[in-house]
Amino acid sequence: MSNADNYESVIQEANTDVASFDEHNKGLVGRFHHLLHTTPALVPLIVLVAAIIVFGLVLGSKFFSPFAMTLILQQVQIVGVLAAAQTLIILTAGIDLSVGAIAVLCTVVMGKFSFDYGLPPFFAVLGGLAVGTGIGAANGWLVSRVKLPPFIVTLGMWQIVLAANYLYSANETIRSQDIEAEAPFLQFLGTTFSVGGARFTLGVFLMIALVAILAYALRSTAWGRHVYAVGDDPEAAELAGVDVHKTLMSVYMVVGFICALAGWVMIGRFGSVSPSATTGVIGNIQSITAVVIGGISLFGGRGSIVGAFFGALIVGVFELGLRMGGANPQWTFLLIGALIIGAVAVDQWIRKVSA
Repeated sequence: MSNADNYESVIQEANTDVASFDEHNKGLVGRFHHLLHTTPALVPLIVLVAAIIVFGLVLGSKFFSPFAMTLILQQVQIVGVLAAAQTLIILTAGIDLSVGAIAVLCTVVMGKFSFDYGLPPFFAVLGGLAVGTGIGAANGWLVSRVKLPPFIVTLGMWQIVLAANYLYSANETIRSQDIEAEAPFLQFLGTTFSVGGARFTLGVFLMIALVAILAYALRSTAWGRHVYAVGDDPEAAELAGVDVHKTLMSVYMVVGFICALAGWVMIGRFGSVSPSATTGVIGNIQSITAVVIGGISLFGGRGSIVGAFFGALIVGVFELGLRMGGANPQWTFLLIGALIIGAVAVDQWIRKVSA
């Protein structure tokens, strides 16, 4: 028998079964865990719906009114934009303590460019966006090239930007009336309109559009896959051909740009430009809170920006619901603190079971 005939006979007798893995019945808890693992935004969505139902049952129609529901969106629009920026950093296993300060500085830049330098408001806004992007690039270079920890870099940048903010503005506030009279474009995102008793601003639509765009980019583009890969394991990502430096630089620059957008939203929301706006100090914590409650893993590489959006809404629902119920404001901090611990505990459980 020739070698060819021998080969044919062996092939004919070979097992044609396709390789398969035994499927084990995971049970209800196992299936629920798998669902949470594959859909990170599900947990904050459940919490959000539950909170709305509870406050609705307790407070009745005044909480379920179109005005109250859209008021939540009005209140969280700044935090929602900052949370979108913070999500990108945390997905790369970093953290950014400077997002709020960058946003405030960009408002000052927009105001100074319009009132002190006489630039048209449109170009003043572009100047603010450029400054925010530049600060983000500086953060990215220090993290990716100098290899400094993101926590240290952004903590230092927070202090630098806060100081620059007061020095550059000479601690002067530009009043809402002056902006409305001479540079109304700076307040453009504060434009309001009503639909069936509900009031919306363009800042709210910017927040929603930003979340939608970033969600698509993270889910359906090579850049998004690189962001997740770098956050999960930068060394493995580099071995797989991902340019870690370029990815980190792009993330930090996009974050700086988004922070500048948040500054523009701030002017629309408050009407004025103030270097002492509280967002510069607490905006960082608020954005991290929304991201953590939204199910984004602090270890990087896991989570959905939609979850961070839900996290911001959860904070807004608790704040409005407790305020309308006449509760002590400290209950808001207590419940949000419990949510933060619970969110991290759930993330650890999901990671432990999926390991």
